[in-house]
Amino acid sequence: MSSHSSFTRLTPIAAAVHVFAATVFAAAGSAAMAQSTTATLKEVTVIGASEAQYDVKTSSTATKTDTLLRDTPQAITVVTKELMRDVSMQNLSDVVRYVPGVQIAQGEGNRDTAVFRGNSSTSDFFIDGIRDDVQYFRDFYNIDSVEAVKGANAMIFGRGGSGGVINRVTKQPGWTPVRQASFTLGEFNLRRATVDVGQAVSSHAAFRVNAMTERSDSYRDGVFVKREGINPTLAVRLGQHTNAVLGYEYFHDERVADRGITSQGNRPYNTDDSTFFGNQALSPTEARAHAFSAVLDHDFGNGFTLRNRTRVADYDKFYQNIYPSSAARPDGYVDLGAYSNDTQRKNIFNQTDLFFNFNTGSIQHKIVTGLELGRQETENLRQNGVFPVVPGTIPANRVRLADPVYRGAITFTPSTTNEGTADVLSVYIQDQIELTEQWQIVAGLRADRFTVDFTNRATNERFEVKDTPLSPRLGLVYKPFEALSLYGSYSETFVPRAGEQLASLNANVASFEPEQFTNMEIGAKWDVRPDLSLTAAIYQLDRSNVVLSAFPPPLESTLIEGDAQTSKGVELGVAGKITPAWSVFGGYAYQSAQLSKVGNSAVLNGADLPHVPKHMASLWNRYDLDANWGAGLGLSYRGAVNAGITGPVVLPGYTRVDTALFYKFNNQYQLQANIENLLNKRYYASAHSNNNITPGSPRALRVTLNAKF
Repeated sequence: MSSHSSFTRLTPIAAAVHVFAATVFAAAGSAAMAQSTTATLKEVTVIGASEAQYDVKTSSTATKTDTLLRDTPQAITVVTKELMRDVSMQNLSDVVRYVPGVQIAQGEGNRDTAVFRGNSSTSDFFIDGIRDDVQYFRDFYNIDSVEAVKGANAMIFGRGGSGGVINRVTKQPGWTPVRQASFTLGEFNLRRATVDVGQAVSSHAAFRVNAMTERSDSYRDGVFVKREGINPTLAVRLGQHTNAVLGYEYFHDERVADRGITSQGNRPYNTDDSTFFGNQALSPTEARAHAFSAVLDHDFGNGFTLRNRTRVADYDKFYQNIYPSSAARPDGYVDLGAYSNDTQRKNIFNQTDLFFNFNTGSIQHKIVTGLELGRQETENLRQNGVFPVVPGTIPANRVRLADPVYRGAITFTPSTTNEGTADVLSVYIQDQIELTEQWQIVAGLRADRFTVDFTNRATNERFEVKDTPLSPRLGLVYKPFEALSLYGSYSETFVPRAGEQLASLNANVASFEPEQFTNMEIGAKWDVRPDLSLTAAIYQLDRSNVVLSAFPPPLESTLIEGDAQTSKGVELGVAGKITPAWSVFGGYAYQSAQLSKVGNSAVLNGADLPHVPKHMASLWNRYDLDANWGAGLGLSYRGAVNAGITGPVVLPGYTRVDTALFYKFNNQYQLQANIENLLNKRYYASAHSNNNITPGSPRALRVTLNAKF
């Protein structure tokens, strides 16, 4: 194992929904006016208008083929690099704030944790369609867009993706020169710089290099972030019909594992937002990633194209934390817990896809068939923190709420040492069928062979688990007219008994079948104009054959018989331009996610799942006042959420207001100032459990210089 050093006045919902509804009606009205005056309107150009491109029309992530989003029978939200820049998005939490149906959980202060339609996951992350499921905090310095693909879909992504996936699309090299940089200074000693440089080397080769560095403190006492990354890529034309792209990324993230504050009664404990529970110096987390990627495309002609994609990645992740393990005690104390976790993982994934088109009479077919091979090797060491015991005194792990910092000695002793190898072999075929100009079908089937060879080094117990599921997908699209599509879809996915770090198997659960997820969805997608889109989806997501692992004993290995969880919801989205000067992005989601048939536990039957608000809404606006000046306003509302399943703690709902001001000096330099939480609203952003709650940031200013050279 590697060594690591220690080292930071409307009601809210009515207001949010009102703004969203007003935007939708404005968009519809604008579209109707445009259609009624098509013959007389001239093209309008706003000189110096923003480069805000919030509306995306196509994606290949959900189908593997370049497909119009309105022809894709699945809810997808695409966050562009322009939106990330304008909002000054710093992390995944900032991104999903504007994604309906996706929430963020705390992740114990050491990893990204997304909640898709009621399903919490730290593994459903992809980069350019390849799995990237190590637990760490990702950065967007080299990212062109972030796609939230919602609903189960093992046909495309394989195992996991229970409620959806997050896919990052990287910036690619091209033959057009790129010279960009940004420099950000902000509250809490934020210092960040990025650079993006690319150009052609010859008519046959081009390169691109993205790099970043960040050094920041936090509104939380003693918490800091140090991170850097570099991603060089090379595109090569190997022949008239063959292209290759090679890439390498090094990424390093070091910070304090901050698990927030504890609770009292049914609410977060009333303390200053900066209060740290535990010990910052004894709570380091560090992640290093080395990843090599290669993509080879060859056009055989006559509609046949082959693509081979490979990703080889080596991850080293360590975290240690001292954290609140109890609620606030009536005597003015709180108990602390401690453990460390060290994980090394090597991933090798290869996807080979063959694309071809053909017609059967008047019916058009777009086929993709492929093979995926993968191997993940994981070593994991978990150590429990042991506090000293002095008979007749207050337990050493008990600290005063007035000063909840632990300053005593602590030792860490091995708890579990595991080694696991997961081998993946998948074959799949999908047909996108155009029956007529109005009717389309997307149908596919995937067969997986997923094998885990697992060894518990503490007990020398070794066993294998093999799963061979079939995952279907069926979608129907009807287009009353070209710009509007109505769809229905059915899809499935599975989650094997491997654990997200290949560390949760034991003899009690080794023989269980994988968890199963079934997603049924109907929706509509309307391209109101070429630069404005509206979306709507209604879904039901059922989860079955579950072993609960997130509860305290004795429930942690309870088998769930029949349906274990049902999520139902409605999602609305808007993206694009209301006028040439007014750009918007946002959405609304209603969600109901509950447990059912939880063994013999009457307490949990019907319980609402944590981190799932009944209502959430958001809307970001950018308005360009003239050729030089622009302003941004963001509203985000989240209803109350449960902090955990087995307790009464609730994080209150809140509305947050963000704003921005943009000034364009010329075509080379733009200055922007973003204020997060303009009204200094006190709120609680996320939780991991009833006793690990993260307060939201107070008002914070960031100033960024964006340069092209």
